[in-house]
Amino acid sequence: MAETTADGEPARTGTSAERGNRRWWTAAVFAYIVLEGAGLQMRGAVVPELRRTFPVTDWQLGLVAPAGTLGFLVVVVLVGAVAGQFRTRRLLFLGVVGTGVGVLLMGLAPSFGLFLAALLGRGMLTGVARGTDRPLLSHLYPEARGRIFGYYDMMWAVGATAGPVLVAVAVSLGNWRLAYFALALAFVPVAALVWWLPAPEENGGDAPLDVAELRRIGRRPEVVAMALAVFLSTAVEGGLFTWLTTFAEGRLTGPLSTASLSVMLAAYVPGRLVSGQLSERFGYVRLSVGLAAVLIPALGYTFSPRGCGSWSASSPWG
Repeated sequence: MAETTADGEPARTGTSAERGNRRWWTAAVFAYIVLEGAGLQMRGAVVPELRRTFPVTDWQLGLVAPAGTLGFLVVVVLVGAVAGQFRTRRLLFLGVVGTGVGVLLMGLAPSFGLFLAALLGRGMLTGVARGTDRPLLSHLYPEARGRIFGYYDMMWAVGATAGPVLVAVAVSLGNWRLAYFALALAFVPVAALVWWLPAPEENGGDAPLDVAELRRIGRRPEVVAMALAVFLSTAVEGGLFTWLTTFAEGRLTGPLSTASLSVMLAAYVPGRLVSGQLSERFGYVRLSVGLAAVLIPALGYTFSPRGCGSWSASSPWG
């Protein structure tokens, strides 16, 4: 009898070579997302150092997050909509190399304006890779998308946790730019692996997502609800990711304030590991509702007058 998954779908086996190729492509994607997560969270950790390095005002520092997100948002939507119509390896290779070069240019930037420009470019090339890697994983693991995406997010959290620590180490050595140089170097073996691997077996491409199809999908209530939930959670996360280390300077000093973001991000690792397993056991809707029931009260306290008072007391702006 053929093996089946928990959803009743045929389990994917394949030859030994196909299974090996799938494992290597999974390793390449996971390695990239670890580095991308580190680079993303270095952005918030380095904000206090940018203030000391460049003559910038607070509103200019506020451009760091939008610069990194704007290019990424546009490109990841475009690439994701046509994923499967172009050669995956070429797109992923372009994204990996482009992200690494962007990180290097951020470390070399002689002015704040050029730092923002490099951040914008890095975000755009990251969008190429991020618009490609998830569709690739969905083809490699069609029977276990929920679980593999949970592990994907866990690997992102591993890198995100390490990013602020890397900045803290660089600051302790006397120059925050060292963190960006080290991270850029780490992209080299990942790019080499993507270039070296045989083309992944994707079992056919995806149909392009045109405007009419996008409108049809956008009218589905579950899609609207999930999009709103992602928007709100990302808004909260984005603020914490960018400004937590700046606020922490009011109570912590030196590398400790820079690494404070890693303390929060470390909790993401077991959380996303467990969610990847629970999603298949309890279902996505039940798991989402249960998590929302826990998170809403926690967010309510965090942004209540009492919670905000603790943030204000630790702010360097008073």
